[in-house]
Amino acid sequence: QFINWKKDFIGKQASLKEREKGSEKKLSVMVVDTLDIDVINDEAIMQEDKCIGYVTSGGYAHHVQKSIAMGYLPIEMSKKDTKVEIEINGKFYSATVVCDPLYDPRGLKMRS
Repeated sequence: QFINWKKDFIGKQASLKEREKGSEKKLSVMVVDTLDIDVINDEAIMQEDKCIGYVTSGGYAHHVQKSIAMGYLPIEMSKKDTKVEIEINGKFYSATVVCDPLYDPRGLKMRS
């Protein structure tokens, strides 16, 4: 979408291979089971004692009153209600993958 595939550029062959193969990871939103501490970035996302991804961003979502994290997960782990753990300051916190918008999914607030 943002790449002009008709022109030559550095890394074009590698990009074409990646495009053919498809993505192995998906940016996912997770609700973290804690109100005491929030993720910042680069925290490990774990499942069954294996690191499956890293947090890219997150924090406390005031509108939904939950701690959330965003991170790249393997496609098969990015499905709704998948349980993972996120390591924050050396302690593991349970988290659940969500696929629906966390706030006002039908846009009713904007129409009021």
